[in-house]
Formats: sequence, structure tokens, C-alpha cells
Amino acid sequence: MANMENKNIITLAIETSCDETACAVLRNGREVLANEVHTQIDIHQTFGGVVPEIASRNHLDKISEIIERALEQAGVGFDDVDEIAVTYGPGLVGALLVGLSTAKALAYALEKPLIPVNHIEGHIAANYIAHPDLKPPFACLIVSGGHTHLVDVKDYTTFEIIGRTRDDAAGEAFDKIARTLGLGYPGGPIVDRLAKEGNPMAIDFPKAMMDQDHLDFSFSGLKSAVLNYLNSCRMKQVEINVPDVCASFQHAVIEVLKAKAAQALSQTGYDTLVLAGGVAANSGLRASLGQLKGIKLYYPPISLCTDNAAMIACAGYYQARAGQSGSLATNAVPNLKIGEKKYE
Repeated sequence: MANMENKNIITLAIETSCDETACAVLRNGREVLANEVHTQIDIHQTFGGVVPEIASRNHLDKISEIIERALEQAGVGFDDVDEIAVTYGPGLVGALLVGLSTAKALAYALEKPLIPVNHIEGHIAANYIAHPDLKPPFACLIVSGGHTHLVDVKDYTTFEIIGRTRDDAAGEAFDKIARTLGLGYPGGPIVDRLAKEGNPMAIDFPKAMMDQDHLDFSFSGLKSAVLNYLNSCRMKQVEINVPDVCASFQHAVIEVLKAKAAQALSQTGYDTLVLAGGVAANSGLRASLGQLKGIKLYYPPISLCTDNAAMIACAGYYQARAGQSGSLATNAVPNLKIGEKKYE
């Protein structure tokens, strides 16, 4: 990897793919000097989910302030920055464009390289910040509101998807169940908390594709089964034990994820499993994967599981060292896939 001998490379990164406005400053890819995040959760709670237009407007209001705070926290100025990393996909197109336009303006004004970063690859990179000893290759289980993937991480910038959901992402299923139960937004952490109070064996929800040779997932059947169970209870006027529903649902999701992750390790021959994405914060999932024998398991702290710019800076740093940079013509790619490079 070219130029890895360079010292004290300062990367400024911007992340605005959904409802967090974030800016981070990293030294040499893994040392976090600043990681500022402004969340819009309180704004979107009223609607039970993210409203794209409101998210975009809030990014516009906050992004300059967040960048200034990050630079102040890091103790550096614009002149100290060596490169600008930014999320260009996947995500909400309006939200992405706010961050990307700001990064382009900075790169142009400062005459610095622009490094467009895939948001999901950023989630993988969060683990490099948390674990200085972690290096590719390894298998990565990415679980978030919009993605559930198994990825062969061959090196810092080379990724191969070896398994993916064929319908709903696991995090999407968590949020849907939480909304149906009236638990509030975001639903995933609430389901995880209530699951600790319930019996995971109380209700036998389906676990799709557990015994098949491929590494793909399916969660739509599970989601439908939970919704049907809840509707049936309401029609029959049977009291719903919410902790039991949460525990049984979460158990079904985790059992599938665990089985597929073990299968991926067997197929790739790796002994290292990395967990990434917003659902990587789920305590039940962490505990269950920790029961896998003979493997090394890595996952980020909670602060790096949710959307942040430190992970984008880390991913961007390694892309830059590999000679992967964009231009001022780079556009947002809302449906960007892992491993794709669409910089022009």
C-alpha cells in the first residue's frame, strides 16, 4: 500500500447519510482527535422514523457548526488537514448531498484530495479504530437498519459480499416490530432492553434459511410471523407479554445471524469475525457471537456502532493510501453497494 510510511496524516471526514450530522478528525487513520455527532432522533421521534426532507434541512443548519466543533476539539485548523473524506452513499440522497457538497467545497478551497467513502465500508472500518491489532483478512457480519451482509474483507479496500438478506434487513425488522408494539423510535435498543426481561423460548418464531448451504438471510417471514401473532392476540383479546415477544423475536434473529456467521467462517477459513453496523450494539447479538468456539470476535464500542464520521475518516485514510480518491465531479449514490467505486 503506497505512502504508508507517511506520518501524521490528518484526515477530516464528514458523514450525513441519514439523520446524524457528523465530523471527525483522525491522525494516521486510527487515532481519533475529534468525533462530533449531532443526532436528529428527537426531531424524527414524532414521526416514528426519519423524514428525508427534514433530515436534509437539519444537516444544512448544523454542518458548519459541527465541523468547527470538530476542528476545535482536535486542536487543528484547516491548514493542518491533509485530506477530506466524505460519505457519498448509500443513504438518503438529500442528506448525502449536504455532506458531499460541503466536502467538495472544502477540498476545492484547501486544494486537498477528496476521498468518497462507502458508508457501510465505514462501519467495517470502525473496528480498526477500536482494535489497533485488527488487520484484514477477516469475515465481517454487517447488521444495520438497511443492510444485513456477510462480507469477505480481503484487505483494507477490497470487499466481497458472500451473503446478504434477500428481503428485509435485520435492523428494519427490529424497528417494524417496535413500532407495532408502540415502543417508540429508534426501536432496536428498546427491543434489546425489553428482551432481557422476557423468555426467549416463550414463542417459537421461524428461523429462515438456517439449514441451507448458502449464506443469504431472510427476515420478512419472521417479521410477518410476529405481526400475525400480535394481531391474533389482539383479535382474541389475549394479553400480549411484550418482553416475551421481544425476547423471542430477538432470539430468532440472533440464531440465524450466528449460524450464518459460523458458516461464513467455515467457508472462508478465517478465524476472525468482525461485527459492524448499528445492530452491532445489540447486547444479545454480541453475547451470542461470543459463544462461538475457536474464533476471535471484534466489535466496536456503542459510540462507533451508530453513524459517525470517525469511521468514515478511517476508511478514507486507507483508501487514500491505496490511491483511491475522487474528484469534484463525484456525486451521491443512494444505493451504493459494498465494494463499488463510483467516484466520477
